[in-house]
Amino acid sequence: MKIRKIKETIKNFLIEEDGIGVVEIILIIVVLIGLVIIFKKQLTNIVNDIFNTITDKAGSV
Repeated sequence: MKIRKIKETIKNFLIEEDGIGVVEIILIIVVLIGLVIIFKKQLTNIVNDIFNTITDKAGSV
């Protein structure tokens, strides 16, 4: 009896879910921007190291 109720609840949840809403998308974007701001220096160093490696290796190809 309980298992049937649980299955019915899960089925109804999956049917009613319409996808990602605007609020969720905005929250994801805000979190990503926050992470970029927090780790800006580290990201800049990583990107510069990658480009320096590419430049150094390009001469040997």
